[in-house]
Amino acid sequence: MHVVVVTKSTPDTEATVTVEAGGNVNWGDKLVVNPWDEYAITEAVLLKGAHGGQATILTLGGEEQQEALKHGLAIGVDQAIRIWDPALQNHDSLGYAAAVAAAIRKLGDVDLVIFGKELSDIASDQHIFQVARRLGWNMIGFVSKIESLDAGAGTIRAQRLTERGTETVTSKLPAVISVVKDINEPKYPTFIGIRKAAKAEMPVWGLGDLGLDASAVSPRTQVAGHRELPKREGTVEMIEGSPQEQAARLVEKLLEEKIL
Repeated sequence: MHVVVVTKSTPDTEATVTVEAGGNVNWGDKLVVNPWDEYAITEAVLLKGAHGGQATILTLGGEEQQEALKHGLAIGVDQAIRIWDPALQNHDSLGYAAAVAAAIRKLGDVDLVIFGKELSDIASDQHIFQVARRLGWNMIGFVSKIESLDAGAGTIRAQRLTERGTETVTSKLPAVISVVKDINEPKYPTFIGIRKAAKAEMPVWGLGDLGLDASAVSPRTQVAGHRELPKREGTVEMIEGSPQEQAARLVEKLLEEKIL
């Protein structure tokens, strides 16, 4: 069985966020493994231990993503691969999905892909569903427990959280799932694991390695914002007189403005 977990380094939730003079948001220099991904990485290692086979950790991004890969290797993932190419510099979620799906296909024998519930820095999970769509595989979101997994029969049975409680679903493999924190207790790196991860080779796959060209990952959506916030303008009118006169005049004003 081959399990792939996809991760990302995100800003530390305790980081001091500042806005620069040009309007850009500065999250600080400290990056950590996306908190939701700690459960996904742990689940990949647990599944490997229970069913045999191998576990691979993938990420997309520059060298700042290396620490997320090392984290996975340090707790028991077998191999780590980083996806990066200059054409991905301003990628959107569709470009992300195209590159990640191509990397999973390149691995060739993947049975299950695991994501954390969402990315904490943008509070979004659309990239997960887009990867599943690109692969043409079933997607199970918000998984809180994997009840059974049979790589030989090609089936998975899992509990997932819903607004009304939980539901149990089954799917054919290969499949894509996203997990929530109820699924396990995260593993943490050991000293030996950290030393092993520091020496591991982590190949970088570019678009050429994935059989893609720049047009496949070029952004189709753009986010635009104001460099300067619009000025807030208004007037204040003080109502004079006794409390009774002030109350009466206030009611008149509210009626004139059709608030009452």
